[in-house]
Amino acid sequence: MKIFSAQQMRMADEATMQSKNITSLELMEQAAQQVFNLIHNRLQGAPVLIHVFCGIGNNGGDGLVVSRLLLEHGYNIKTYIVNFSENRSKDFLVNYDRLKEITSSWPIQLKSKEDFPTVSREDMIIDAIFGIGLNRPLVSWVGQLIKHLNTFRCFTLSIDIPSGLYVDKAPDDSEAVIYANTTVTFQLPKLVFFLPQTGMYTQDLEVIDIGLDRNFLTQSPGVGILISKNEVLPLYRPRHKFSHKGTFGHCVIIGGSYGKIGSVVLATRSALRIGAGLVSAYLPECGYEVMQSSVPEAMVITDDDDELAEIHLDFKPTAIGIGIGMGTNEKTVKAFEKFLKHNQSRLVVDADGINILSKHLQFFENLPEKTILTPHPKELQRLIGEWKDDFDKIEKTKAFSKEYDCIVVIKGANSITIYDNQLYVNTTGNPGMATAGSGDVLTGIITGLLSQGYEPLHAAVFGTYLHGSSADIVIQQTSFEGLLASDITSYIGAAFLELFKRPEAEGQVE
Repeated sequence: MKIFSAQQMRMADEATMQSKNITSLELMEQAAQQVFNLIHNRLQGAPVLIHVFCGIGNNGGDGLVVSRLLLEHGYNIKTYIVNFSENRSKDFLVNYDRLKEITSSWPIQLKSKEDFPTVSREDMIIDAIFGIGLNRPLVSWVGQLIKHLNTFRCFTLSIDIPSGLYVDKAPDDSEAVIYANTTVTFQLPKLVFFLPQTGMYTQDLEVIDIGLDRNFLTQSPGVGILISKNEVLPLYRPRHKFSHKGTFGHCVIIGGSYGKIGSVVLATRSALRIGAGLVSAYLPECGYEVMQSSVPEAMVITDDDDELAEIHLDFKPTAIGIGIGMGTNEKTVKAFEKFLKHNQSRLVVDADGINILSKHLQFFENLPEKTILTPHPKELQRLIGEWKDDFDKIEKTKAFSKEYDCIVVIKGANSITIYDNQLYVNTTGNPGMATAGSGDVLTGIITGLLSQGYEPLHAAVFGTYLHGSSADIVIQQTSFEGLLASDITSYIGAAFLELFKRPEAEGQVE
């Protein structure tokens, strides 16, 4: 599923009105009808008091239509107009009159702090104050209204986007944004829902089809792609009957230092579990017995030191994952530099490998094209420098990726893979993954996929998806708190099986 910017969504609206020969008013009715359908299906006529807060633009118009439809179906409604300007959209005014025609209780006008209503904890709020068109700081009292509504902690549904949020930049006042239990957004998701700084404003996202022009949606590139099962299934490379271990490559995991051999164990086991034909671990001598006994399926190559002072392979691996637990001492830095100058294999760089690169940017000259970097936020900061907000972070990462021809996987709640000015936003994973070693598992997964012949971008996107999917399966048995990185590795096979479950079979009970 594509992710569109605010401008692209406006263009999609225009294309739809032209291709279907409908007015903006008819498109508004169409969209609001779908919002109503979702609410009605969930409430089923429940006698809850619903407070609908409408702005004076088109998002407010959507809210007015929803109010009217709810009233027509017997719901208990209070509608408020957040009157912060004399300028009203034409479609808002039409729907304002339509609402007044069916009720003697006209919408309540809010013009200042003195007008703020009280809402019960058992009530429901529908937020239709501002939509994706918001492009300037809020009027002071409107910001206070939003903060006021947040204090009631009742169930809140936002139409298209929580009011106070911009689509393409961080909010001016982080407290003057609606905290929505559910956001019902139109046609396509927006990037703002998946970033750490702004994703917290909605707990549950519902994307509803409002009938926008399919040709326009298909032909427009979008600012990103939301990665779910439908997007990764075509990436899967099926196995054939006469395949053998050589068919699926020989990858090497390089890293470790005294006290940090576990990271290489996790990555090595994950590379095997994801399906690499052969996996070798290259690590300091102190890790030999640990690795040999922990992962009997792997081959082990050691340096003669307790830290990596030399990296020498007498064969050409299909793919290499390097950097985990490696350390950044002078000997290791020199060994890493020498390795890069002679390496001809596909490469994944993580952890201390990234930390070394951030201090020695000249090393990028020797990286293979489409090298995959998998930084957590602090490692990313060392690479690209400080950022003012998440949108700035993404723009800087795009520029970095383009300059060094590398694929960057920004690890997080919604890990984002960046390459060729495109974003691939992952949808799997959970808070239990905030545990030591889960990043090492990802390094092994991606390296193992590269080993099997997956293209680097496909390996990064598919690997990130499977990594999160495995963790999602694990927590059904362990909880967030009980999740270990090694559990993610153990359930990689289950994540593959999950890919091929038929939707109609998922809910069956025998």
